[in-house]
Parts: sequence; structure tokens; C-alpha cells
Amino acid sequence: MRALAWHGKHDVRMDTVPDPEIINPRDCIIKVTSTAICGSDLHLYDHYIPTMQAGDILGHEFMGEVVETGPKSTLKKGQRVVVPFTIACGSCYHCGKQQYSACDNGLPADNQDIAQTIYGQPMSGLFGYSHMTGGYAGGQAEYVRVPFSDVGPIVIPDGVDDDKVLFLSDILPTGWQAAEYAQIEPGDTVAVWGCGPVGLFAVQSAFLMGAERVIAIDHFPKRLALAAKFGAETINFEESAVYEALMEMTGGIGPDAVIDAVGLEAHGLFVDNVIDQIKASTFLGTDRTHSIRQAIIACRKGGRVSMPAVYGGFVDKFPLGAFMEKGLTLKTGQTHVQHYMPALLNAIMEDKIDTTFLISHRMDLEDAPKAYDMFKNDQNNVTKVVLKPGLGR
Repeated sequence: MRALAWHGKHDVRMDTVPDPEIINPRDCIIKVTSTAICGSDLHLYDHYIPTMQAGDILGHEFMGEVVETGPKSTLKKGQRVVVPFTIACGSCYHCGKQQYSACDNGLPADNQDIAQTIYGQPMSGLFGYSHMTGGYAGGQAEYVRVPFSDVGPIVIPDGVDDDKVLFLSDILPTGWQAAEYAQIEPGDTVAVWGCGPVGLFAVQSAFLMGAERVIAIDHFPKRLALAAKFGAETINFEESAVYEALMEMTGGIGPDAVIDAVGLEAHGLFVDNVIDQIKASTFLGTDRTHSIRQAIIACRKGGRVSMPAVYGGFVDKFPLGAFMEKGLTLKTGQTHVQHYMPALLNAIMEDKIDTTFLISHRMDLEDAPKAYDMFKNDQNNVTKVVLKPGLGR
């Protein structure tokens, strides 16, 4: 089969690789019909995430048709399914609490030591996202093996277009969980850093959860315009000082809740961010954490901080004093996708949530290397690339 493989920093290639096979009784094999490039895939592209190996197949947002099942899979051949990016067993202590991204069995035993060394405890497995998260082959391919297929994939009704449901795999539940973690109350003002895919779904979700005002912060005009379509007020951080603007917009109080949807590759010529960039380039640091620092400083006293953004390592210059003195609450983590998928699918079917607005480009899977370059270098115009095997045939 054909699949997109990582070969180093800014080096991804379409390779011919062996077809996946059933390994465990609960596995299934799906033929991919749509897959997408996620903003967090760019962290792999930029080689910010450790334990990548040449030849690793990328991609964790995908869906397709079931073509083979193990004897304990509950799926049937021919069904169309969306696959969550988190790999969870459904029966461990954490899965019992619907904390699927904390699954104890999603990582193969050989990979658990890596995550335990870095983070204290292993997390669930993830498709196409380094050996620290299991070394699983991803979905930017013609076929994928899906472990625990009796727990993860959700069956899609006939006649529903891929574009409407593909983002159930990751970014829609992630944006929804981000808004839920912000504990939004009626009348709240919510500020969202980053108008990428997760940030835009967080904006949409915040309004659906009862926020009175949502303020979106970015520097890409087209992304800010998409946020404005949902009713968000916007701040372009290249044109306005964010903290001062937020204080003016909230009468000096600050937002009730803040959401960091930027993560470890924050942009901007800010003093702390420049220092972070220097440290990262000289291997003295990893993450550029300007957005979460700014969100904490701007949040009102007694407010809530939600952090769906990906961070990888240790950070310095963290405003712990402000966090404590202001009495803030922080909630974060990888998304418990399986928990949110059924309700969000119903919301899509009832036209309560729009997903297709995000797609800027549809391309053949064979053009994936070009698509990564576009997404990396033209984020104003490239909001989301959906790859379809065989589209150009």
C-alpha cells in the first residue's frame, strides 16, 4: 500500500509499505477514505516530538470502510467508521471513568517505559504520533490496522459525507472538551488563543455552551475572519497588545475563562518567545510557551484556564505566582474522544454543529508531502487539508 512516512525534519515521503494485518482478536483493518493533517502533525514535521523513527507512518485523523475484522471485533465488513486518535482498551480503571486518553493498555508494553520516564506514567496510545505513544502506524495511508476496534470507532450512517464527520476523529471533540474544561457559565466572556482548527471549534463550542462573548486571538486574518463568522470578537496580536486589549474589552476584569489552543510552537516577536526560540534552537529548551503564560496573566481572578494545546517537555518562566495568587483553575489533557463522539455525531446530524467550514483544501493522498509544506508555510490560507486516496485518479 501507499502511505506517508516520516524521514526527518521537514522530510515526509509517500512510500510503498506492507499492508497492515490483523494482529489481535479485537483488531480491524479499514480502507481509508479520508484523512487530514492536524496542527499537531506539524510538531512531528518540525521534529519537536521525540522518539520518531524514519519510516514511521503519520496521521491520526482518519475514517474509512471496514474491510477485515478480528474474531472479537464488533464491527462488520462494509461499515463506514470514524476512528478516534486515542487508542483505548475500554476496560481498564481509567476507561471505566471514560478517561480514554489515560488508558493503561493503549500502549504496548515495550513503549510504556519511554512515556513513564518522561511523564511519570504512560498515556494511551495514539495513531501515527511517535514511539512514545506506541509507535502505531497512522492513517495517512491507504489502509490502517485499528486496535480495540470494539471500543474506538463509531459507525457512520449511510449517506453522510466524509467531510461532515471526519473531524470527530480529533479536532471537534478536542475543541468541545476545551470549552467544557473552561467550565463556561451563561454570560461568560471566554478568550481563545489560536484560531487553528481546535481553536475554531473551541470558539463554536463555547457559544453553544452559553458563553455571551468569545474573543479570538491570532495573527492570521482569514482565521480570525472564520472565528468572527461564529460571532467572536477578534484580536490580531500583530496589531494590538493582547493583555491591554483584553483589559479594555472586559472593563479591567479579564476574561472569565481562557483557552490555550496554540501549544509548544507559539508565534510572535515577544521577549519571552524569542528567548524560548533561542533555547529550543540551542537544545537548552523544548517548548515555546508564550500563549499559556499570556492566558494566565490575562485571566480574571478566580477564573478558569483550559489548555487543549500540545506541550512536550519542561518549561521555565511559568507564571506560577500569578496562577496561585489569582486563584486560577487549570484543566488540560489529551482528548477523551470516545466519550464525546456519540453526542457530537448527533449534533452534526441535527445541523447544530458545522464542520465543513474549516476545509480549505482537498488533495490526493499522493500529494501529502506538498500538503504538509503548504500547511506549514501558508497557515493564513490553509486552514485544513483533507487527503483522499485515489482522488486524482
